[in-house]
Amino acid sequence: MRAVAIVGPTATGKSALAIALAQELGGEVVNADAMQLYRGMDIGTAKVTEEEREGVPHHLLDVLDVTDTASVAAYQRDARAIVEDLLDAGRVPILTGGSGLYVRAVLDDLDFPGTDPDIRARLEQELTETGTHHLHARLAKLDPVAAAAILPSNGRRVVRALEVIELTGRPFSATMPRPGPARYDTLQLGLDLATGELDRRVDRRVDLMFAHGLVDEVRELEKQGLRVGRTASRALGYQQVLDQFDADHDMAAAAAATAQATRRFVRRQRSWFRRDQRIHWLDAGEENLPGAALARCLA
Repeated sequence: MRAVAIVGPTATGKSALAIALAQELGGEVVNADAMQLYRGMDIGTAKVTEEEREGVPHHLLDVLDVTDTASVAAYQRDARAIVEDLLDAGRVPILTGGSGLYVRAVLDDLDFPGTDPDIRARLEQELTETGTHHLHARLAKLDPVAAAAILPSNGRRVVRALEVIELTGRPFSATMPRPGPARYDTLQLGLDLATGELDRRVDRRVDLMFAHGLVDEVRELEKQGLRVGRTASRALGYQQVLDQFDADHDMAAAAAATAQATRRFVRRQRSWFRRDQRIHWLDAGEENLPGAALARCLA
């Protein structure tokens, strides 16, 4: 028996396909979307509802509070334990999500360096005082490979890279993920669409998020500490709504900014997954997508 992973950009229908395959294969879904780990972040993450799950068990949804910081190392530990329990029980684990590093952390033999709260706090203070570009320039001197792979605007990743370098004395790029070796026998299915159609899906998805109450969801999560959550507060949609809470309360502008940021994120997701030659790609717009995916699983 082998595991299945369904990956690819946002808005390609990964969750629905995972449920369909789970019903056919006797499987259970293991979430690999970092933001769906958070309780209460439902509308903005397009989290499947209980009804939409159609009785298929789902794992690693709603396991963190918005004030918690998501950790890929903790996710790796928890997800692997679930995958191995399912395999032992004769169930098919179906790992599903668009967080590429989370998927890779489960499927491949990757090690993640620990953290040091003092180093992290010092670097974050420096980030606040001097800005991301200053720290990114330092990273470029210490580890040009890592600097080339991390956007100068991504302060969280820059801080993490510098923390690992200081903690281990090794380049952060030495710990960056690359394909293989595989930990499990896994079929990886990728869903994608032509860019224009994917952009249209993203725009429709964002419109529905705001129509279905994203603003109220963010307002409620703000009471629960969303603003102090270093990971949750940066989630697409949530960050843009919080920004408008601090500005003009122009939610049309928040929706437009969310759609634009999501389209950029989709490009990065596609680039990440396309580098992995183990992924079998399917057209997310195919009329009988579950049938095509099932045929690949049974081949």
